Amino acid sequence: MPVNQIITRTDAGDGIIPQEYANEIFKAAPESSVVMRFGRQAQTLSRKQKNVPVESVLPLAYFVSGDTGLKQTSKMQWANKQLVAEELAVIIPIPEAVLDDADYDLWGEVRPKIAEAFGRAFDRAVLFGENAPGTWPTAIVPDATAKGKAVVTGGDLYADLLGENGVIALVERSGYLPNGHVAQMVMRGKLRGLRSTQGEPIFTTSLQAPNTYELDGAPLIFPRNGALTGKVSGAGADEPLLITGDWSQLVWAFRQDITYKILDQAVISDSNGAVVLNLAQQDAVALRAVLRIAWQLPNPINALDSSANRYPFSALFAEAQS
Repeated sequence: MPVNQIITRTDAGDGIIPQEYANEIFKAAPESSVVMRFGRQAQTLSRKQKNVPVESVLPLAYFVSGDTGLKQTSKMQWANKQLVAEELAVIIPIPEAVLDDADYDLWGEVRPKIAEAFGRAFDRAVLFGENAPGTWPTAIVPDATAKGKAVVTGGDLYADLLGENGVIALVERSGYLPNGHVAQMVMRGKLRGLRSTQGEPIFTTSLQAPNTYELDGAPLIFPRNGALTGKVSGAGADEPLLITGDWSQLVWAFRQDITYKILDQAVISDSNGAVVLNLAQQDAVALRAVLRIAWQLPNPINALDSSANRYPFSALFAEAQS
């Protein structure tokens, strides 16, 4: 005689016992652009290109010998760098039936993520040159590395950051004062683990209160928008653990902020011209988003460093792996 038979929840299935679904989609909060946050926003461009005058030669002053000595002359020179606006864009198609049947405002869910994607693409282009237009300047990390503004971590992380040969000092030698730092998430643990010679935590003041991360009085942030992806296994080809610099030297500007347009009578083609989706014929709509943006790093000559290797940024790389 069977005595262990029972109708379970699995036996009943969703048709008998309907599941309750959350009335909101759990999602990560959109992260803004690191470059836009720390950099200096210029006035919106009125056309595609704008010249940025940059000091290239500084004047000199001379003592005059005697009462009738001749006063010497000097001059200044300026060079032009250009802000060139380039376009970021994306099209997101959705079948109309999916929109009609969805319990959520799908466009309302999509738009913040598009803005985050634009910020991530802009950050990656500015910091690493990823998919960057040819009209834009050399990206920060490769340019800093080429100019000798890179440190590979050794046995003393404190010295690598704040010592006389650390990343902050490299920027200071170029005549700039770092005012912000951007780091991989793994750096939080590395900083929490730093101890003084007495074994006291250097960057952790309380085990209960959240830490405020700063280096030399400047804010340190850990972006979660994908600007830094966590590839830190070695120097050179991999991404740095930390980027520091005088972000006021980085100038960016909109030519056109993000604009959205709903398409319902268009066709979407691939790079070979083949039609991938006919919106009208296949009962679909698409959201097109476009952003036009520019950036430049004037890096003017200054009294402390007139060399070609001066640079307002430096990077800290992980120790190369064998």
